[in-house]
Amino acid sequence: MQTYTYNENQKLFKKALNLIPTGVYGHLGPAEGCFIPVQSYPFFSSRAKGAYFWDVDGNRFIDYMCAYGPNVLGYNDEDVDMAVAEQMKLGNCTTAPSSIMVDFAELLVDTVEMADWAFFAKNGGDVTSFALMIAKAATGRKKTILVNGGYHGVAPWTQKLGYPGICEEDVVNNLYVDWNNYEQVEKIVKANPNDIACFMATPYHHPVFTDNELPEKDYWQKIRKLCTDYGIVLAIDDVRCGFRLDMKGSDHYFGFKADLMCFCKALGNGYNFSALCGTDALKDAVSSVMYTGSYWLSAVPFAAGIACLKKLKKLDGPKLMQDKGKKLTDGLVEIGKSYGFNLKVTGVPSMWYMRITNDDSLTLHQEWVSECVRRGAFFANHHNLFINCALSDEDIKLTHEIADESFKVVKNNHKEI
Repeated sequence: MQTYTYNENQKLFKKALNLIPTGVYGHLGPAEGCFIPVQSYPFFSSRAKGAYFWDVDGNRFIDYMCAYGPNVLGYNDEDVDMAVAEQMKLGNCTTAPSSIMVDFAELLVDTVEMADWAFFAKNGGDVTSFALMIAKAATGRKKTILVNGGYHGVAPWTQKLGYPGICEEDVVNNLYVDWNNYEQVEKIVKANPNDIACFMATPYHHPVFTDNELPEKDYWQKIRKLCTDYGIVLAIDDVRCGFRLDMKGSDHYFGFKADLMCFCKALGNGYNFSALCGTDALKDAVSSVMYTGSYWLSAVPFAAGIACLKKLKKLDGPKLMQDKGKKLTDGLVEIGKSYGFNLKVTGVPSMWYMRITNDDSLTLHQEWVSECVRRGAFFANHHNLFINCALSDEDIKLTHEIADESFKVVKNNHKEI
């Protein structure tokens, strides 16, 4: 199997370094230290279609990062793009918002079980930050309980003291607990009975470089009751999981009801917008907070969102992606086992995390992932991965073939295993 080279990627990256801080910044950039070894990965894409993207060297990849989640139906989905083209003829960013905003709000409220209303922004971090503002406005309190290792964006309150640009005032009202530890949450709540505005967490724990963890039995039901008893707003960050577990929301999937739900990734199949859904009890608090942006009410993403959600419902997207994910990951585990590698898969199959457990340093895992990428299966070694609806059985079969050869290469490099 031929391995890829990245000459044009390297040339373009050197040019970018002179024009853009770090060349490619944030979690997509090699400067983050998440793509090891760096030379195994492409830096720039040239086009994308279905379950694939092509880099500037012409290499094709089966994409299991799905643009870090937004690619849920498949890149350049015809139905979504047709809806976008029709809306573009009518207008996009206009002085008065298009009526299509109301159409999408109605669809989203009808889709998400807990939702009585919907508010729109652009990024996941926009709506997680807004959720905290609403909780503070509704309760008159300052403090927020967050889970260690949870990710809710890059606003100062989401980061840690000691990070560049973060000062004590940014995080002084954050209280941290371990995932699945109800007793810690209860202890903090009882120690601060009138101070906590919000408990925010993802539906299940999906940190980086760490196994994903599902909620323990009755965890969310106990958290829900505790928040209700103490007047705390329960906000769920469904930015990654949204519509990959359950069309009705990931709180519905796990059998509880959130007060606020944050959506983004799979909302419009790559067209950029986010949404916050909530209950009627918080509607006045939402209305009281000044929060907006220049492009938040542009019409094109709403057209994409309508087409995307309707198609996901028609396909039963969450079940389809979970079935595809299970077929893929079961095969990867068995192939790894045949070479003496224990590939551990955690999380939900439509959005899973995997690592080779033979080596706690993750060196073997990073080596195996890089070999897969160099043969055309794009995994990340540090982050949960994603399935999209366009992924075919043939794509899964090819991925298994790539994984097999990559395991063989790593095995030959480490005879002791």
